[in-house]
Amino acid sequence: MLCSLSLVLCGLLAGTRADPGVLLRLGMDIMNHEVQSAMEESNILEKMAAEASNPQPGGKAIKGLSNMKVKDILEPVITLSFVPGVGISQCVSTGMTITGKSFTGGNMEINVVLNITATDQLLQDEETGTPVFRSEGCEVILVSVKTNLPNNKAINKFVDSTLRKVLPGLMCPAIDAVLEYVNKKWANLTDPMAVDKMGTVKYALTSPPATTASHIQVDFNPVVQLRKGQLIQLDTNGSAPAFPEGPAKDSQLLLSATFLTAELALLQKSLEVKLKDRRVGKLPQNTGTLAGFIPQMAKTYHKPKPLLIKVKINKPPKVTMKAGKSLMHLHSSLEMFVARRHGKHPKSLFRLETHIGLEIHYSVQENRLQMVTSLDRLLSLTRNSSSVGDFHETELTGFITDYLQKAYIPVVNDVLHVGLPLPDLLAINYNLAELDIVEDALVLGLKME
Repeated sequence: MLCSLSLVLCGLLAGTRADPGVLLRLGMDIMNHEVQSAMEESNILEKMAAEASNPQPGGKAIKGLSNMKVKDILEPVITLSFVPGVGISQCVSTGMTITGKSFTGGNMEINVVLNITATDQLLQDEETGTPVFRSEGCEVILVSVKTNLPNNKAINKFVDSTLRKVLPGLMCPAIDAVLEYVNKKWANLTDPMAVDKMGTVKYALTSPPATTASHIQVDFNPVVQLRKGQLIQLDTNGSAPAFPEGPAKDSQLLLSATFLTAELALLQKSLEVKLKDRRVGKLPQNTGTLAGFIPQMAKTYHKPKPLLIKVKINKPPKVTMKAGKSLMHLHSSLEMFVARRHGKHPKSLFRLETHIGLEIHYSVQENRLQMVTSLDRLLSLTRNSSSVGDFHETELTGFITDYLQKAYIPVVNDVLHVGLPLPDLLAINYNLAELDIVEDALVLGLKME
């Protein structure tokens, strides 16, 4: 027979709340796993058995009982369920054998099955901003008691009195010990995490966690900061992120497109490069190839000269998401130069303004979100300046597209290889997550090992 107890969690803060850029939904699968893991990691059963034989500071003496020992502690059975607006209903059932010398002078052995009840709160620590469990009150409910002592009124009263004195001091510290281990798994949640050497991401909470009938929800307002201290603001003009409709039993992490956009802004400078390749695909990268599109090139450069392309990102990369597909938008200037010898600076031929759409393919490795891109299409191409006369830039579309695909996208993917950090909490293994692209967000379905 299992009991129920309330593990109380704070509700939503009153008043206006910032729109979160990241949402975390913790289902019962993760909560069960974490409580059970904390119970095992804390070795609380062994500790209880060892401490039971030692006098407790400030504890009341148990009249008529000496040489008390605890043995044969049963592995606890833990049952959790959410209580909307309140928290989590939890039941911990276990049993043990208590031995000692009774007031009758004989050896006493009591076999007891019990349930532990408590009320705990999941709060937001004022100093660190991390979630933290605090326990309030603890009761021990006897389910069954069997003893080797004679069955009479005086003996039964002694046993009942003894258990009521012993068990709360023995079992209630176990609740605090388990919570301590769970709290450790929240401890690093709000620590800044590096994105290469360009900046950091900090997962700050917008409010204390809240509970519904199916999950605990944690809303984050991430702080994205460049190495020199400049904050990158999340765009709040769009719609606030929300989990897709459907059953909410499983644990999920939602990363909004606006949050991913802010993170990629950290890498903007790294995406600006100079490219010098002798051949991309079947076309040699020289003035002779350009002459096929711009006749003036053949008149100016009678012998083929190698080319150099400088890529400058004019706006921070932007991430957009539709169901099943995500794009990275790069607004860039592509300036083409002729390489010259004898230490002379390359000569600019022309500069093109481009809008490049890269399709993003997501995965998780070593608990970091990984992105690999492929060219979706060249969304726009316009001529900004030219030293080789007028020409129709649209005729360069195929040449530029091929160049981007073969020479520039590998550079982009190399920059993205650093990965983006995910929230560090509850020892969640994000490598097991199932990824789904929905409207304006990437959703990670979290799985337990």
